[in-house]
Amino acid sequence: MPHAIVLAGHGRYEDPWHDAAAVAHRLAGLLAQDGVDATIRGTLPSALDDVDPDLVIVAAGRGRPDPEFDGTDDDWAPFHDRLASLVASGVPVLGLHQAANTFLDRPAWASTLGGRWVEGASWHPPLGPSVFRVVDPTHPVTAGLSVVEAPDEQYLSLEVSPDVHVLVVAEHEGAPHPVVWVAPGPGRVVYDALGHDVRSYDSPSRAQLFRNEVRWLLGR
Repeated sequence: MPHAIVLAGHGRYEDPWHDAAAVAHRLAGLLAQDGVDATIRGTLPSALDDVDPDLVIVAAGRGRPDPEFDGTDDDWAPFHDRLASLVASGVPVLGLHQAANTFLDRPAWASTLGGRWVEGASWHPPLGPSVFRVVDPTHPVTAGLSVVEAPDEQYLSLEVSPDVHVLVVAEHEGAPHPVVWVAPGPGRVVYDALGHDVRSYDSPSRAQLFRNEVRWLLGR
């Protein structure tokens, strides 16, 4: 059985806007439905020390990377080095929602993800019923979907690498904004900006998108 580790924002990478623990447990339930064993870990310096996962899922946020709050950059270096090692070895990665605005103390994370939230430029309208448009229905991640509907936030004006393959967009005032894409890497990488809270995953199309992502990332 494939094993996924779900990194839920805690401490340095926890924020007051997202219930990362609740989302992580919902993800674990969806993973179990597809025969994927999940370990949930809060973002702690030792979170990756004793695991050799088949998939890394990141549901962590901006947090507070100041030394007085939750350790120094040196304290966190082993965590980031281990994550970078997993990425370099080809372990697939799924970054969800606020993952575009986490690990700010390691700029290489944005390169791994293929994009990032830019303070002062990126934004979202209030959370509410949202429709996201699939722009490549031929990819396995979007198989069977033409739109994704969910009570969620629409992330807009993210900084997106020209090297990514965009699969889903949010549309605002007639302009498309990439929200789901595949990023190049040693292994498979997907970023998915949906999933503000567990209500998003109550949507059948949103849950299907997540399950498609996991299946493709695991090569199933």
